Amino acid sequence: MTVSDPHALMTELGRRAKAAAALLAQAPSAAKNQALKAQARAIRDQTQTIVAANRLDMEAGQAKQLKAALLDRLMLDSKRIEAMAKGLEEIAALPDPIGRTLAEWSRPNGLRIARIAVPLGVIGIIYESRPNVTADAGGLCLKAGNAAILRGGSESLFSSTAIMTALRQGLDEAGLPADALLMVPSSDRALVGEMLRLSDFIDVIVPRGGKSLIERVIAESRIPLFQHLEGICHTYVDKAADPAMARQVTLNAKMRRTGICGATETLLVDRAGAAVHLAPLVQDLLEAGCEVRGDPATQAIDRRVVAATDEDWTTEYLDAIIAVKTVDGVEGAIRHVNTHGSRHTDAIITEDAHAAERFLALVESAIVLHNASTQFADGAEFGMGAEIGIATGKLHARGPVGVEQLTTYKYVVRGTGQVRPG
Repeated sequence: MTVSDPHALMTELGRRAKAAAALLAQAPSAAKNQALKAQARAIRDQTQTIVAANRLDMEAGQAKQLKAALLDRLMLDSKRIEAMAKGLEEIAALPDPIGRTLAEWSRPNGLRIARIAVPLGVIGIIYESRPNVTADAGGLCLKAGNAAILRGGSESLFSSTAIMTALRQGLDEAGLPADALLMVPSSDRALVGEMLRLSDFIDVIVPRGGKSLIERVIAESRIPLFQHLEGICHTYVDKAADPAMARQVTLNAKMRRTGICGATETLLVDRAGAAVHLAPLVQDLLEAGCEVRGDPATQAIDRRVVAATDEDWTTEYLDAIIAVKTVDGVEGAIRHVNTHGSRHTDAIITEDAHAAERFLALVESAIVLHNASTQFADGAEFGMGAEIGIATGKLHARGPVGVEQLTTYKYVVRGTGQVRPG
């Protein structure tokens, strides 16, 4: 749907969100938690409505011949809707991040200084096919005292709109401003451009989606970003890896859900341990229906392995495809990850504590794991209730962006009449 005046529409949404943010910043914890619980109830009560809306999105996605992995990200059923509701309740149970004293000290002149956590203000969230982001992002922003303007992708517009209706109902039931959560009502791409210029109203932008969306947001935004690049995630199997563990973790890291940003896209195998590890890992993946694109050593394992190109080492497939390469020990793995990765999530499988600590210390990614699947790259799995996304930049927030990352701080200085000497 094309909007006749995108600037006017987005400016109006910005004004409403900023007014709501000023009220929400003053809301007590009890009111925010009441709203989150009311939102969970509303989502459960409206399950059938949300499923029906999702069916329209799924039918449109199938007509557009979206890949199976994208359709999986888009699909909502009663189980996934219940998970959204539980996520909101888990967020309600978290400590309130607002008003925390992050640090405090006194000066020789008697001034008392404290650094206090406060809301960011208005958060703009631009995302694509995963409608559950609507509930996760809305709940996290609310808990941290922020208003949010959400712009979902065209693929999930019906689903996200239905979820937003339930979220706003929960705010209203708790006596909080419904405009604390606003949905951009159209998939018109011009609205994204206008949103990225709303620096008078939006304090930070969180993009969550594919490479083209992220590149556009980075290029056009006049507003600070929580940068979320591709999930080119690696699993490195060291020569000292337990063979059974390596097989179990690698298969899960790739195939549990291939369409999420924490799915392993490249498997690295220590050349010194390839005789033990490489063939079983490759065969497990092939038998699970995964296309394997490999270097010459990997191709020699099975004729079904496709020759990898340079592009494969920098590709986020989000599908049942994996690139496999042999490397020279942990140092070779670190070089490969830091050269070709996206600073998202990377794992080492090994029983060698020194190799593990070397990998964990020198890989530059936001999340590094030892003897665990990259699919744990998720705010809920970190005990955060949910996440807005995985930030891969190095400023303010890194890794899962939860309630604490959705705050900033101010300095509160208390004196007794001090003046600064001339």
